[in-house]
Amino acid sequence: MSYEAFADFYDALTSNIDYSAWAEHLLRLFGRHGQNPKLLLDLACGTGSLALELMDKRPDMEMICADGSEAMLSIARQKSLDAGKDLLFLHQSMQNIDLYGTVDGAVCTLDSLNHLVREEDVRRTLERVSLFLEPGCLFLFDVNTPYKHREILGNHAFVYDLPQVYCVWQCSYREKKMEVSIDMDFFAKHGASYTRSGECFKERAYEHPMLCRWLGEAGLEVLEVLDGLTLDPPQEHTQRLVYVTRKM
Repeated sequence: MSYEAFADFYDALTSNIDYSAWAEHLLRLFGRHGQNPKLLLDLACGTGSLALELMDKRPDMEMICADGSEAMLSIARQKSLDAGKDLLFLHQSMQNIDLYGTVDGAVCTLDSLNHLVREEDVRRTLERVSLFLEPGCLFLFDVNTPYKHREILGNHAFVYDLPQVYCVWQCSYREKKMEVSIDMDFFAKHGASYTRSGECFKERAYEHPMLCRWLGEAGLEVLEVLDGLTLDPPQEHTQRLVYVTRKM
């Protein structure tokens, strides 16, 4: 997916995400398990908001930021230049990540793995991350839960009326695969007129036992699974799981 239309409005539509809190949580989890990455991979980095927050909090850390969308990366590069941050950006999809060497930490956040709707792509992504992760080092990622796909996204519509854009977000849920099709229409105001664009993509939820099996097959040990930005175990209505895994 290029996410070309979505990229133009991504930051506006995700302005409710507390990237600073996400960065603090991830660094806390690394420290909780005795890790202090010097070279961190941000997989599916989007427009780079999380990477910039991580570098603000850990200026001694180097980062590699990869994403399959050139449109997203273009915005991320400009933001890093504006912030005076030196990040390495790679135009690579999650399942085809190919680094020049190993890293001692990796993250993949904001349900990026849910955007992989083919099981083989999820498995390959985990294998590729494991390949480039130093033994004993951590891979942290999150996923939307089946509960969120079924009850929160479901067959619902969401409307965002923002100064930059008017967006209609329509979801269509398929129970068998726990898959949500998302159709987005963007209306950007230009003077007295509007320009319309659109984006369509899917997200799939995966059951915890399935993910654990694939992680094990990729050589990644599950250390803990948490409820979102907390240190609490998941509950029945948890919407986002955060996995802490270690390269064996």
